[in-house]
Amino acid sequence: MQIPIDDAEALLALLRLLHTQIRDAVVAACEQSAVEELAGVAEDEQAGDTIYAIDRVSEALLVDFFGEHVAPRWPLVLLAEGLPPEGITLPTGLPPDKAVIRVLVDPIDGTRGLMYQKRPAWVLTGVAPNYGPATRLRDIVLAVQTEIPLVKQHLCDTLWATAGGPLHAERLNRLTGERWPITLRPSRATTIAHGFAMISRFFPGAREELAAIDEAMVRAVLGPPERGKARCFEDQYICSAGQFYELIAGHDRFVADLRPLLDQYMAARGEALGICCHPYDLCTALLAERAGVLLTDEDGNPFDAPFTVDADVGWIGYANAAIRSQIEPVLLAELRQRLKSGSAERAT
Repeated sequence: MQIPIDDAEALLALLRLLHTQIRDAVVAACEQSAVEELAGVAEDEQAGDTIYAIDRVSEALLVDFFGEHVAPRWPLVLLAEGLPPEGITLPTGLPPDKAVIRVLVDPIDGTRGLMYQKRPAWVLTGVAPNYGPATRLRDIVLAVQTEIPLVKQHLCDTLWATAGGPLHAERLNRLTGERWPITLRPSRATTIAHGFAMISRFFPGAREELAAIDEAMVRAVLGPPERGKARCFEDQYICSAGQFYELIAGHDRFVADLRPLLDQYMAARGEALGICCHPYDLCTALLAERAGVLLTDEDGNPFDAPFTVDADVGWIGYANAAIRSQIEPVLLAELRQRLKSGSAERAT
């Protein structure tokens, strides 16, 4: 497949360099600062996710790098949390319709786990040809995802792919600087039994409903609990890119983030929905798909979302077709029964 971006390999090299700089800067900040400093709230007034002190580490790097290294060759519209909703054009002053590419970036996906040194975070970038406001995540033709390790972690991974090409993955030893290619493969298990499978319910607000959906689905698929046995397990990794990685690496067999479906459920209680997944959290979905992970929206359609920073997005990931055939009919039936409004009534 011909990538509709001139010299995509050169652009990939620059994006990997940016990811390296962000990773190293964030790790250095984690090494030098106390948890309380990194976990301080830097901004919580605007719509969207809370900005923590650790998020500020990468912000200056981002715009300067794209302006200096990328824009002269690939004029662009850059979208990221913390920038204006419509993004910024680089070189500065460029009309948006003159940009060659659109770039969606999440400098730190998984902030909460990283700032408390519980789980690695990830740097995410997705690049699409510039189709203006109509651009979608499905248009992304180049994606890169780089692990930001814990301070005590000496190995970290980088994944990248182009549309139509294979998934590439590389592991770095931070102590020696050695790099080597690795092979990541989704699980080939045909059932979620004795594997990790879960519906995301990270935050207060609707966890009881999400847990009820999860419990009903697992019971329908695996039957009731057995004394002294655990039929399957869950891992609430508060990081969409981390969830993609766990599916890609064969650690998880099924993951669903259904939070946008709970809007009317919460409204009926007189409460706000709270935070959902946004497109920048999912801008490396191409990597999971190139690895063989099956991604859908909450209705079972092929995964897609607007190329924006503010849309609420749900997604479902299956390690393989057998897992999908086991889970999807039960899950979608349960969603239709409990959440009758469906996603068709939500704005796209």
